[in-house]
Amino acid sequence: MARWAVCDRQASVRLACKTFLLSRTSYGYVTQRAADDQIIDALTRLAASHPRWGFGLIFAWLRNQGYRWNHKRVYRVYCELALNLRIKPKRRLPVREPQPLAQPLAPNACWSMDFMVDCLAGGPAFRTLNIIDDFNRESLGIEIDLSLPAKRVTRALDQIAQWRGYPQCVRVDNGPEFVSHSLHA
Repeated sequence: MARWAVCDRQASVRLACKTFLLSRTSYGYVTQRAADDQIIDALTRLAASHPRWGFGLIFAWLRNQGYRWNHKRVYRVYCELALNLRIKPKRRLPVREPQPLAQPLAPNACWSMDFMVDCLAGGPAFRTLNIIDDFNRESLGIEIDLSLPAKRVTRALDQIAQWRGYPQCVRVDNGPEFVSHSLHA
């Protein structure tokens, strides 16, 4: 606005700066940005040869090679080249066949299992394995411990099956405890 007042309205620089509350030194300031061609070349070369390196590794490598550019300047160019927008590869998930949730018609037709975590007032967290009959929502068993590995889960299921019999199906979520090979056997 001060430049407009000086150029178009023929006002003095002093008067224009005073009117728009602008310092006279900032009115005459011209940015002196150095050419970033060397930085662009170095960054594109490193990003192509080392695609997994982030800004920190690239900047450290440039410093070790003797370049003395400011990290803020290198990061500005790094962002302008859109090197910080790396696309992560899509994780491959196992094929799952979701089943519709249906109410069983008889007891012992389908059981549900899940883990819960809680913590004591001043101690470590503990886990509970809850096994429920889906027909009448009866709790068949609860295992409580600090750690419940897959072998412990199979032992709890076998103990319940001794007095109750094995169900036709067992419904679980895809937690890490239920993808063990010992549970599939």
